[in-house]
Amino acid sequence: MTDRYAVVGNPVAHSKSPRIHALFARQTGQDMRYEAMLSPLDGFATTVRAFAAAGGRGVNVTVPFKEQAFRLATTLTPRAQAAGAVNTLSFDDGRIAGDNTDGAGLVADIVGNLGVDLRGKRVLVLGAGGAARGAILPLLECAPAELTVINRTADKAHALAGEFPGCRGGGFTDLSGAFHVAINATSAGLSDAALPLPPDVFAPGGLAYDMVYGRDTPFLRQARSAGARTADGLGMLVEQAAEAFFVWRGVRPETAPVLAALRQA
Repeated sequence: MTDRYAVVGNPVAHSKSPRIHALFARQTGQDMRYEAMLSPLDGFATTVRAFAAAGGRGVNVTVPFKEQAFRLATTLTPRAQAAGAVNTLSFDDGRIAGDNTDGAGLVADIVGNLGVDLRGKRVLVLGAGGAARGAILPLLECAPAELTVINRTADKAHALAGEFPGCRGGGFTDLSGAFHVAINATSAGLSDAALPLPPDVFAPGGLAYDMVYGRDTPFLRQARSAGARTADGLGMLVEQAAEAFFVWRGVRPETAPVLAALRQA
């Protein structure tokens, strides 16, 4: 029988995940079907359990259900525990295994696709919400010289950074010096809002990475004007999907042709 997977969210019709996983399955010869599944805001657990009971093998979880997925899982990977959120659920004999592949996808895009070695670099993460939290452990595992979390509410950044040895936090007024890699994990780009960044925050020739994809955000425009290289989050989307595909199928797909197909579209 064809194995069934889905992405669960609200809204979810815009999701690129069904196309990404269809391309992965075709490339690797996996017999699977992947669909987008809309869940009521107050019915996530019911939706997921019904899918699993009908023979579903796993789901990806998107906004706004990642924290609910964390609570629903009966087992959690260390990276899911660190993120406090789950974007990948696997079903087996009544058990629900929770994982978080977002941070791994970010690092795979930065290191593998963009060719940036994070070892010994000054790395900046903007934001202290779920997207930032999911990125910190995978980034720290790359041994940067410094990892700084900055948020409009400094106390929130201090609290988040305090959960990870080797990480420090603060507000925008605490920023000093240039960073080799600056990652925008806020949603400011979705509303075309600028962040209060000092002009010297971007190291010339460094990387400015916005997790938002498909938009030329104010963050990216400011970084380019400072001489930094820029990238949006489409590669992260593809790479986190590839990591989830590997979790489910034990096969790691090639991401470059899939990313190229999405860029072309």
